[in-house]
This record gives sequence, structure tokens and C-alpha cells, in this order.
Amino acid sequence: MTPEPDILVVGGGLGGVAAALAACRAGRTVVLTEETDWIGGQLTSQAVPPDEHPWVEQFGTTATYRALREGIRDHYRRWYPLRAEAAGLTGLNPGAGRVSKLCHEPRVALAVLEAMIAPHRSAGRLTVLTDHAPLAATADGDRVTSVTLLDRREDRRVTLRAPYVIDATETGELLDLAAVEHGSGAESRAEFDEPNAPDEAQPLNQQGITVCFALSHHEGEDHVVDRPADYDFWRDYRPEFWPGPLLGFNAPDPRTLEPVPRTFVPNPDVDPLQVSADQSADAGDKELWGFRRILARRLHTPGAFDSDITLVNWPLNDYWLKPLIGGGAETTAAAVAEARQLSLSVLYWLQTEAPRADGGTGFPGLRIRPDITGTADGLAKAPYVREARRIKAVTTVTEQDVSIDVLGPHGRVRHRDSVGVGSYRIDLHPSTGGDNYIDVGSVPFEIPLGALLPRRVRNLLPAGKNIGTTHITNGCYRLHPVEWNIGEVAGALAAHCLNEKLEPHQVQATDERFGDFARHLDCAGVQRHWPDVRGY
Repeated sequence: MTPEPDILVVGGGLGGVAAALAACRAGRTVVLTEETDWIGGQLTSQAVPPDEHPWVEQFGTTATYRALREGIRDHYRRWYPLRAEAAGLTGLNPGAGRVSKLCHEPRVALAVLEAMIAPHRSAGRLTVLTDHAPLAATADGDRVTSVTLLDRREDRRVTLRAPYVIDATETGELLDLAAVEHGSGAESRAEFDEPNAPDEAQPLNQQGITVCFALSHHEGEDHVVDRPADYDFWRDYRPEFWPGPLLGFNAPDPRTLEPVPRTFVPNPDVDPLQVSADQSADAGDKELWGFRRILARRLHTPGAFDSDITLVNWPLNDYWLKPLIGGGAETTAAAVAEARQLSLSVLYWLQTEAPRADGGTGFPGLRIRPDITGTADGLAKAPYVREARRIKAVTTVTEQDVSIDVLGPHGRVRHRDSVGVGSYRIDLHPSTGGDNYIDVGSVPFEIPLGALLPRRVRNLLPAGKNIGTTHITNGCYRLHPVEWNIGEVAGALAAHCLNEKLEPHQVQATDERFGDFARHLDCAGVQRHWPDVRGY
């Protein structure tokens, strides 16, 4: 029998874990639920190395996010056979990937996250329920009163109640189940006057999802998988806005939309210590093997690994034919199934038909790695979800708040109620509405507490991509450090409100009450303002 906690966190991704940790540190009891059997969300079950801003090693994150990052590095230093010069690097990048200064395997992140929550589990403050998916929620007026989940292991329903509920699901699922006012897809230009918004609202126009997978390469071996059921469709699929077939190495440059060839050379001989990861200078996505590499064999003692491991989250396997949200259960299930078929088709195409630099075709030595993703078929446990339902918030972050075209590279919108910071380009992948990339520069931003507050509901807080952004601004708010920051604040706010007998809206409404809460965040190492840095 699960005890009734002070705070119920539904969703065990980065935001959910950060929320649970913050609430437990404040002495509150928490139940944290998760649909899969891994906590960590996009960092683990979705298998996506962190997308981060270029200053991440110096500033621009919370202290606990930095602890997570350093814990990952320490795990490699302690347990992996790193070369001495690699182990001694303060900025060790285990995969030497170009997308991030910290590319790593999902299981390592899982191990570190489990270690971070372990003391609270031992103290009885934290109960973790994996393989629990939300099914329903009840409300009484402006308060959510219960959440019912399916325990997939026992095939039974579990109903939980708590004074505060945090929606840390990947799709903002509780907003729908509890009838919390929310939006999805693209808002109309008339709603917020955003330069890149469409003329009419398009709630089913959402960024594509991606089912990621990991690969190693073993020359001379044959690891070709069975031909996927939908392979013929995906091999012949040519999006109207694409320079050729989706299964190909030519794809638009996200920033210019000009056709750009990608290269693919498994296990290059380049010294991984020479790789630089700085997306403000180079997006790093033109060389696919190294883009999201998560283990670099040459960082380790000779013979320890016979191949790198790279993570396939590329233009080739972005899926956008059906929306994940708002089209009904059958459409959601079909979208995930088709996205999985796309990724398996990408794998089969790489193994059998992809052009090689030597003029041949196919890389049969490519081996999908179920040991890396923790699944039978080698695909990630869950699709990488870039866009969720979003609350109708007290404060909505719009394109004018973050766009470099609007504000200039040194521009900045400052918020009286800032509870964190973030920075990333406005990066929207091709969408279910037929849009190509929307990728424009943005300035470093502050996260307003008002964006975490539903306009009506008093005891539900978002902890991820479901805050008060728009379709456009979600493009720069959706990344790993920002999701962690949002979750940490949501957990801290719920605990603060219980301790002070206040509601979240009361904390945000006055300078005095917000100042009291902000001091707690400052003491916890939550950075709330940027130094003078330039947008990109």
C-alpha cells in the first residue's frame, strides 16, 4: 500500500527527478511515478545525449544539474579504462560527440540519477513507482484530487492522492486527464503576434518525434536485421520540403534550409580529444557518426573497445506523419508504431543500401545495441518527445521574449519572478503540419515563475515541456538543463507552499513572498540571472 505523500510527481523524466529531489531536500514526502522501468526521460529511456548551451561548463544551470553532469563524468573516471590524458580532463566528454560537451551512454545517466535519489529512498521520503502509466485524474473545483495509474507489472489500477501534484509527463498528460486548461501545437499569429506563428491555430501541428537507437560498427561482420515491415514505404518516402528521399544523406541545413550532404564514416581515426563541441560555432550535425557519439573507443586504453558507439537521432529518423498529441489514442499509438518502423528502416538502409565513401553500398557490420538502450529490439524505451501539451499560464513566454531577431544579440527580457535560466536556439524540427525546420537565433533567457502557474488550477504544477511557452518558444525551452531547472523549481515551490501554508499564485503575486521563495532557490544554487553573454 503506497502511503499518501505530500507531493505526487507523475513522470520520472529529468523534470520529475529534479522535482522529487527538491521536495525531498525540503523534508517533504514524495511519490514519483514513471511509465517505463528507467527514470531519466530524455537522458535515459529516450536515449538522447544532452543538448546544452555553450557556457554550460561555467554557468547557466542549477547546482544540482551540475552535480548530475559531474556524477556522470566521475562514473566514467572510476569504472572505465580511460587513457590518463582523458581521465584527467575536467571537461571530459566520454563520447566526444559534437552535439554536447557531455555525450554519454543512457545507462550511465541512469546509474547517477539512481544514486542521487538513493538517500531519500532510504530515509523513506521518496517512493518510486516505475512501470506506472497515468490513466485518469479527478478534480474538485480548482484542485486536482487524485490520479489513477496503471501498474503495468501487476496489471492493476492504483489511485494516489496528494496536496500537490506535479505533471512531469513527457506529453503533459495530466493536463488533459485533469481538465487543466492547456494548448497544443501551433498558436495563431493573432494570439501572441509571434513572427513565425501561422495565420491560423494548428493544434495538431507538432514537432516530430524520434525513436533513437545506438550503433557500433564491426568491420567484416554481418549484423543485418530482418527487413522491416514498412521498409518499402520509408525507402521511397520523399517529403515535399526535402532535397531527396528521407532515407539518404542529403538533408536541409536547419538554419538555412539549403540542401547539405551529411557524411557517415564509422569509427573514424580522428583523436577524440581534438573534438570540439560548441553549437554556437558549429552545429556539428554534418558528420553523422560523430554528431551524437556516446562512447569514443580511442579515449580508452587500446583494445578495451573494438568500436565507438553512436546514437542515431538524425534527420533520417525524425517522424512527423501523425501527431502524438490530440488525435486520439489510436493516432498516438500509430504515430509511435510508425516512428519505430522508420528507425528500424533507417537501420536496415544503413546496413544494406547506404552509399559508402569507397563507392560501395551498405554497412553490414553496423550492430544495433539493445544492451545500451535496455530493450529487446535495441530501440529506445520511449520516443524522444520534443513538444507537449502546454498550460494556459499566468505568464506565457513568446517569441518576442527570446528571439535574437527581435531583441538583438545582447538583448534580454528580464523577469521580476525569474526562477532560472536557459539558452538554446529556437530549434523546431519538421512538424506534423508539414513545416520544415524553424531554427532561428535566440538570446539567453530567464524562466518566469508565472510560466509554471496554470491560470485557474491551484495545486498542479508543470515540470517539463508543459509550461507556459508557445509552439515557437518551446523550441528553446525544451532542452535537458531547462527541463531540470523547471522541475527543480516545481518541487521546491510545492514544498515551500506546504511549509508556508501558501498557494503558488500567492508566492508569485507579491515581491515580498516571491523574494522569500527566491532566497531558497538562491541558497540551493539555482541561477536566476545571466551575466553579460551574447545570444546565438
